[in-house]
Amino acid sequence: MCKILCQNDPKPSKSLLAISVGIKHKEIVDRIVRKFPQKGFAVMLFHYDGIVDEWKDLSWADRAIHLSAANQTKWWFAKCFLHPDIVAEYNYIFLWDEDIRVEHFNPRRYLSIVKEEGLEISQPALDPAKSEIHHQITARSGKKRVHRRMYKFKGSGRCDDHSTAPPCIGWVEMMAPVFSRAAWRCA
Repeated sequence: MCKILCQNDPKPSKSLLAISVGIKHKEIVDRIVRKFPQKGFAVMLFHYDGIVDEWKDLSWADRAIHLSAANQTKWWFAKCFLHPDIVAEYNYIFLWDEDIRVEHFNPRRYLSIVKEEGLEISQPALDPAKSEIHHQITARSGKKRVHRRMYKFKGSGRCDDHSTAPPCIGWVEMMAPVFSRAAWRCA
């Protein structure tokens, strides 16, 4: 499969941006994809609503890989189509939600931080001054380049079996994860 997907590009891209998309978020997805430079990034769209043809008018649509399966999730598509051997040519896999605001995001700067910090799995933090924060764990911590921990200061201050509030309630927020090739192989 990779041979088929990659044969149009003699110099493979270094990273892959994969997004599960529906036509209702077309404008936001367009903004996301345009943030990622064509040189250095391949684009793969997972169409969960089965609508593919209505994306053809976007300037980058012809260079994107389009996969369609109705009513599926980002993780279903990833499991089915992003086998480690298929994505082995990419240094990083961006597996993003379709509703991420990217006005202040720079993919190259982000990857430079990821590389400098040696991060294998990461996610861009949200700037509280520029984004709506639903869960504190997703917010940027001051002026730090990286925060590796989330401390719960409300309630008992610890996560335990009786916790009822984020980030302790047994879920993980994965809105815009980025995996290194090595981490994806282990996932």
